[in-house]
Amino acid sequence: MSDGARHVARPVGGRLLAIIPLAIAALLFAALYWGLWNKDDRLPSTLIGRSVPDFALPPIEGRDNGLSSEDLRGQVSIVNVWASWCVPCRVEMPLLVELAQTGTVPIHGINYKDAPDAALGFLAELGDPYTRTGADRNGRVSIDWGVYGLPETFVIDGEGRIAYKHVGAFDRRALEDEILPVVRRLQAEDGL
Repeated sequence: MSDGARHVARPVGGRLLAIIPLAIAALLFAALYWGLWNKDDRLPSTLIGRSVPDFALPPIEGRDNGLSSEDLRGQVSIVNVWASWCVPCRVEMPLLVELAQTGTVPIHGINYKDAPDAALGFLAELGDPYTRTGADRNGRVSIDWGVYGLPETFVIDGEGRIAYKHVGAFDRRALEDEILPVVRRLQAEDGL
């Protein structure tokens, strides 16, 4: 073969290497597009259907009843993780107080990394919907519960299992359309 007729073969792998960055870019664009337009902001919890983590929290100083995993067995209840410094906690507190006044379901609180006087001042100012409140001063129990941020609200079934988790402050619509239907269903299953 003459030098002019020599054919230089391109390796097939070269084309593949050129396509890989384009495929990665397309996948990243698709993920970004989905993230921008996806309206489902719920954060999944691996604890749904599992027993609440074992814990025993002392009461907030100045209160009589702390909160433990044993307190969450025997009846359907709500556990709300909150703090005095949490602005969204202030937003949902009137709804929690209103719900507590109906007697529909016991509401328990886990006070996250708060000074006792600040926690008591918060409850004195906005109302205290909690049957029992545990002081999670170092945040360890909240971490065990898988708390992402405050506030978070959990519905606990009569056997002490987490049935539902709401991340962030809830409004009336979320309370009536998401949280309370779970409470009522569980209460009906328990014969309450």
